[in-house]
Amino acid sequence: MNVLIHRRTVLRTAMAGAAAYTLPSLAQTAWPSRPVTLIVPFPAGGGTDAFARPMAAQFARLTGKQLIIDNRGGAGGTLGASIAAKAAPDGYTLFMGAVHHTIAPSMYPKLDYDLEKDLVPLILVASVPQVVVVNPKKVTAAHFKEFLAYVKANPGKLNYGSAGAGTSHHLAGELFKQQTNTFITHIPYRGAGPALQDLIAGNVDMMFDGLGSSAAHIKGGRIKALMVSGAKRSPAFPDVPCAAELGLPDYTVTTWYGVWAPKGTPAELQARATEEIRKACSTDEAKAVWASQGAEFSNLAGAQFGAFISAEIRKWAQVVKASGAKLE
Repeated sequence: MNVLIHRRTVLRTAMAGAAAYTLPSLAQTAWPSRPVTLIVPFPAGGGTDAFARPMAAQFARLTGKQLIIDNRGGAGGTLGASIAAKAAPDGYTLFMGAVHHTIAPSMYPKLDYDLEKDLVPLILVASVPQVVVVNPKKVTAAHFKEFLAYVKANPGKLNYGSAGAGTSHHLAGELFKQQTNTFITHIPYRGAGPALQDLIAGNVDMMFDGLGSSAAHIKGGRIKALMVSGAKRSPAFPDVPCAAELGLPDYTVTTWYGVWAPKGTPAELQARATEEIRKACSTDEAKAVWASQGAEFSNLAGAQFGAFISAEIRKWAQVVKASGAKLE
């Protein structure tokens, strides 16, 4: 009898152990079993928000679970990144960052997180080319080559607005100046919105802006697009030439947005989150939003996205160093 009791006890213990051992796997397989928080490190209404919210809507429709947008603006997007880097790695906190986060290591020497060590890259969800836009009343050039000739002949006469020192708008301008051997005066603003409004009003001459935020104003004739960055024209503006065809093959500047998870998030959850986000961004509804903003869903994921991030950090570090850009 004692032997039988002992055997039953051993069997129950073994079964309990096996059940406990399989629980994490079962829990991971069921992801998401509750709402997922997506930290967006900029205020509501910004460029990151413009892609995060449509993505979240499609995520909820496809999975049946909310993707809750948590706007944590501040310090050029680094505050939200810091919060995300310290979040529990359980698959229920994700982070949507942008190109600005690859510039930040060169502009903020005392960051309390490391983008490449404390966050795991999941997927690049949107890529928008930068566009050279001018106020047509202030800059009357009919096309880019005429504009460039004027800038070369009149160093410092034109100015450009940006979302602030150290932003992609600012450094896109610095990169342009380096590659064309020109000088245009930088006017920093507290956000791309105010800079764009001043461009429309004629208080600044030009901007190096993300095509998404400029698109409606270009179509309305309030500002004029002279060039999109990169090696191909934008389908949204097929009449605007690209940098490569204008003799600037290395002028590739995009405003891009991607999703990360905190370091330590299990590989299975990383894979599932990546796949669900990929599905959300591939819906017809999301594609329509992306197209309206001149954006593409890049579908660059995992290690490939990580390699892209590393290359962007190196590129912008060189631009920052060469330009002498500092926080203002």
